Order: sequence, then C-alpha cells, then structure tokens
Amino acid sequence: MSITEIPKHYTASPSSHVGTPHLTINKEATIDLDSSNAFEGPEKLLEVWFSASATDLPGKAGPYGLKAVSAETWKEMLDLVNCKVLSTIESEHVDAYLLSESSMFVFPHKVVLKTCGTTTLLWGLPRLLEIAALNAGFPHVVAQPTRGIAAAATPYRVFYSRKNFIFPDQQRGPHRSWRDEVRYLDQRFQGGSAYMIGKMNGEHWYLYITGPDMRMTPPPSPDREFLDIPETETKFMSHPQRLLPEQSTDEDEDETLEILMTDLDEKNARQFYLEDASAVAEGRFFQKAHLARKNAINQLGSIPEEKCESLGGSTVLNNHTHSESSFDVFEQTSSDHSGFSSDDDDLTFPEELTTEGHSLGRVVSETCGLADVYPTSKYPDARVDAYLFTPCGFSANGVVPAPGGAPNGSKKGSDATHYFTVHVTPEPQCSYASFETNVPARQTGRETAEVVEHVVTIFKPGRFSVTIFEAKPTGEEGFGMAVKKSARMESIEGYKRVDRIVHDLDGYDLVFRYYERDDWKGGKPRLGEVRY
Repeated sequence: MSITEIPKHYTASPSSHVGTPHLTINKEATIDLDSSNAFEGPEKLLEVWFSASATDLPGKAGPYGLKAVSAETWKEMLDLVNCKVLSTIESEHVDAYLLSESSMFVFPHKVVLKTCGTTTLLWGLPRLLEIAALNAGFPHVVAQPTRGIAAAATPYRVFYSRKNFIFPDQQRGPHRSWRDEVRYLDQRFQGGSAYMIGKMNGEHWYLYITGPDMRMTPPPSPDREFLDIPETETKFMSHPQRLLPEQSTDEDEDETLEILMTDLDEKNARQFYLEDASAVAEGRFFQKAHLARKNAINQLGSIPEEKCESLGGSTVLNNHTHSESSFDVFEQTSSDHSGFSSDDDDLTFPEELTTEGHSLGRVVSETCGLADVYPTSKYPDARVDAYLFTPCGFSANGVVPAPGGAPNGSKKGSDATHYFTVHVTPEPQCSYASFETNVPARQTGRETAEVVEHVVTIFKPGRFSVTIFEAKPTGEEGFGMAVKKSARMESIEGYKRVDRIVHDLDGYDLVFRYYERDDWKGGKPRLGEVRY
C-alpha cells in the first residue's frame, strides 16, 4: 500500500509540503536588534553537500533529508556561529533563514550558510555534521562519547570561500587568517584543496574545496593531535589553470553567481539607513492613502443630491442629513467597493509588515530595484524576505520557484526552486554589498552580464568582483559554458574589467573577474589581510 501523507517524524520541518513559499518571523530575535557594531561586510560562505541529488538521498535520510530537521535544532547550531534567526521563508524545496548576520538555506541534500561580521561560522561545522547524522539520517561516523567525539555525517562535497577581510584582527576563532581556516577544515576533511584567486596585493578571493565523495579525517588517537595533520598548501592563482583531475560525477547541475561590492556611492547608500528608509516609507504611505481615496471617489459614481448648500451648511443625500463633521464618504458605496473596516481588530497585515525591520526592509527591496531582479511578473511564486537594521544595514533572502515547476520536465526537486541573497553594510568607512544567487541564467531569459549590471546599478560600487561557479556536464572536456559564454561580461556598463581569472576545477568551471568604475579615484584596494 502506498503512503502518501507526510510521515509524523517529518512534521518538525519548517516546511515539508507543496505550496507557495510561506514567511515566518521570529519576533523575539528582532527586539532591540542594532547593527551599530556591524563592520565587517565580507561574508564567510560554507556549502556542505551530503548527496549529489536532492531526490536520491543515502542512508536513512528519507525524502526530506535536511529539511526534516526542526527550526529549533538549526537555531541551536547557529548559536555556536553567534547569529540569530530573524525570519524564515518555507517552501517545498528549500527553507531560507534570514539571520542577524546574513543567511542560511536548507535543501534536502545540502546546507548553504553565509555569515558576516565577527561570526564564528566554522565553529558551527561539527554540530552541522552531527545534525546531518542524527537528525537527518545521513551516513556517518559513529560517535565516541568516551573520547569526546561526536557523530559526524560524511559530506559528498564541501565548499568554503570568502573575500579578503578588511579587519581580520577583529575576527574570532579560526577566522583570524586564511591559514587558520584551512587548518581547521583539514582537521575534518581529507583531500581538501585551498586557493587564493586574484592579486596578492589587490582584491582577492579564497576557496577551499573537496572532491566528490571525500573522506573524513580520522579522529586523533590519544597520542596524536590534530596539529600533526599535514597542512594543505594554499595555491596562489592569477592565470587560467587546470586545478584538479576530472572525474565523472552524478552531481546535479549547479550554478552560482556571486557579486562582491565595495566602496559604495555614499549618497546612494543612504537608502539603506533607517532614517532615510523611514522617510521613503512615510511618503509611500501617504501616496497609497491618496490613491486609495482617489479610487474610492471614482468608484462612488454620481451621488443623488436633493440639496447641497455651501461648505458651511449641511449636505442632504437621499433625504438623510449628515453634519459635515460626521459625514462618511464611503457610506454610499456598494458592498463590492467597501473593502475597509473602521474596526482595527478586523485588520490583518502580511507577516512581513508586523515588525519595523521587516516592513522597512520590504520598502527598501521594492524601491531600490532588488525586487525587480527576479520580478513576480516572470516568477509569480517568488518570495522576498528583507530586513532593515538599526541604524543602518540591510539583508534580504529570495526564494524563486521556477515558473511552472521544474524546467524541461525535470523531476529533480532542487531544480524547481532557487534562491538569492543580498547583504549591505552602507557605512562609508567599510561600505560593502553582496549579491549571490543560484538561479540559472538560462531560466532568467537574461545574460549573466545583464543581471550583474542590474545589481551594480542598485548599489553603485566603486569596485566589485564577480565569481561564476558552474558545474560542467559529465564527461565534458576543457572549459564549459561559464567560460565560453563570457564575452559579454567583459563590458559592464560604467566599469572597466581589471582582472579575469579562469579555473578548471573537478567538475566545475570558476571564473573570477574584478572591475573598477570608470571614474573611480579611490586608490588601491583596502587589503586588511596580510597573513594567509
């Protein structure tokens, strides 16, 4: 007999059902949330895959995999990272968590965690592996409680990356230098490779990546410490090069675009300040009120009049006299036109409008142009969850279901829903903005360069870098489409391309580009980080 209902032990998931993405707000986490001390914009990005496919999960993972894990369990893990969940978009294929410092996306087969500031992202990794093992049912290394070793699921692949920090000495834990981060990852994974991409004396980007079906580093014996593990050497790359031998994998098509922007135009960045956004919201409120009043008047039609005296007199309508102070202009409308109630208890608002940070975040996402990157006219089920911090700063997650479901008749669940995420630190002394998405370029109907131009028009950075990370079809030789279709990326309007670096990874193409605005006179990049 077929069982079609969701098993009871999966009901703890934030979303295990089909339907339009739904927003849930953690109001306690938004109380007195202040970004005054948020200074380090560049994020740490960890992506852990436990399977190559969302529809073919190994072990006892079940059909929902990581999405079967409760929100409370994820929140406990995020406490180790030192960030809080502000709100969640729940959808069939991915749950998007908007955090006090950036974002997390949970698919059945992988987790994407991105945090900024002085968060300790890698400190959450052991707990993440334990959750995947014990709560999601993925194959794992058995715990050894007497030796203080927790259970740990064996990932399929691991990616960790970040831009060079501006204030590395203020980081905590293993994040004070790239070398420390690599050592921390080597303590857990075998066969990882570390790279620095870009100029050592200019803007650059770090990447740690494991091959498919990687192995865990064996736990230390009583007389052997982690420090004895050979350290992975960071390779410094500034020209096209094949990095790893190719192997055939069943990994799903994967495409990620990341735009990292610095030196934002100060005047334009004011839209991400609470004071300025509040003024815009107030103006929009009165504008909408005016339009509502105008529409109501137009819907009234002609009103029968038996007597109409001067402004100082009274108005008689249908033989009923109303004093001027108590006359209700909506009284004569039909039930079809009366969509308003004077009883506040009857009014309901969308969830995203019930906290100031979320309501202003929605205003900013609409007015700055972010909501138009993947417009609802093309993606009717898309949902944006945005938050504006006090006194400034902005974060947004977007869940973007493919129009009409999975493309080309695909049955792969992860193909049907993608995400984007945006984070802004607007203060002039450390201004930074990032945009990341895995929405395939083929699905948007626009070239990647057009999406990049749209985004940089929103933020107007003095300089920015773009990384395109794209899986190649199994068995394809040489560089794939990410490289072959890149000519248009050489000319982003208003900017000159300074650097272009291409890497052929194990199953992936990586293209890194760095741009500066045509009129940029800001001097050399602010490196901050000098230890690798």
